[in-house]
Amino acid sequence: MNSKLNKSDFIILGIYFAVSFIIQGLSYHDRDALLREYIIDFPLEIITTCTIIYLFVFWLTPKFVTEKKYFLYIGFGIFILIFFTGVDYTVGFWSGANDWNKFPKGFNFMINMINRGVQQISFPFALLLAKKFYEGQTQYLKIEKQQKENELKLLRSQLDPHFLFNNLNALDALIDSDTIKAKEYINRLSLIYRYLIRTKDAEVMELSKEVDFAENYMFLIKTRFTNDYDFNIINNNSVSDKFIPTGALQTLLENVVKHNKVLDNSIIKTTVLIEDDWITVTNNKSNSGINSESLGTGLNNLKARYELLIDKKVQVIDTNTEYRISIPIIKLIEEN
Repeated sequence: MNSKLNKSDFIILGIYFAVSFIIQGLSYHDRDALLREYIIDFPLEIITTCTIIYLFVFWLTPKFVTEKKYFLYIGFGIFILIFFTGVDYTVGFWSGANDWNKFPKGFNFMINMINRGVQQISFPFALLLAKKFYEGQTQYLKIEKQQKENELKLLRSQLDPHFLFNNLNALDALIDSDTIKAKEYINRLSLIYRYLIRTKDAEVMELSKEVDFAENYMFLIKTRFTNDYDFNIINNNSVSDKFIPTGALQTLLENVVKHNKVLDNSIIKTTVLIEDDWITVTNNKSNSGINSESLGTGLNNLKARYELLIDKKVQVIDTNTEYRISIPIIKLIEEN
């Protein structure tokens, strides 16, 4: 469930409070309530109800339920109900000019506050949870469908016959001119296809293996295009226990080649910077314009895959001279 509140959530809560206060207002009118009860009780009830719901959704549940600390969850939950409902009830008792001799005390006060708190927040809380659950299921099904389409497109691009054809042409040229490099080319190409076949069903892959794959892929590009493209990997952190979507680096490197055709003996320089939480791929841009064969499908697919995996988004900075894209690193084991 997406815990972030959106505009429609506030509209639903607003409608609920409006209907609730109309009903309560009629009850107040029937018993000739004091003016200060109207002025104080209604706003305080809104504050109390929203505070309790907020604490349950944004603090209590994420902190204790996800860590399976159920006794603490129940204990803090009861405390929150007693404290905030107690404040609301006490102020309401005063605003109604009630007899303080009839004010509940001790254990009786705690039981009454738990009952009142549950009754006060149960319906708006249920409305909100039901709405968020439905939205979450709808979004999940949408992303799951997109993920299946992305996986199919990714597999097709990885095993693209044009990719094999282009590399066989490059290999054919190398066999006559540089047999040693031709053997290295065959070895790298076989490693690439072995990796693609083994990882075709994996949603994420170890960063270390993706870096190894990227190095082999860079070798093919540099060999095929001679001095047109220059690649440099800068790794400032450990890559252990870190993951990225399978084929993510390949997608970014493909974009560099597809979107930049070298002119006037210039060189497209690309840097892959690996930091603690992000991988940033930066390249200077040629003046040849964007290749019509690629309309950003690979990048859009990568963004959609990240939506399914984590909360962070792909970041893109595109200027006249430079293109920079940063992808989040996924950590399956949280660091303390």
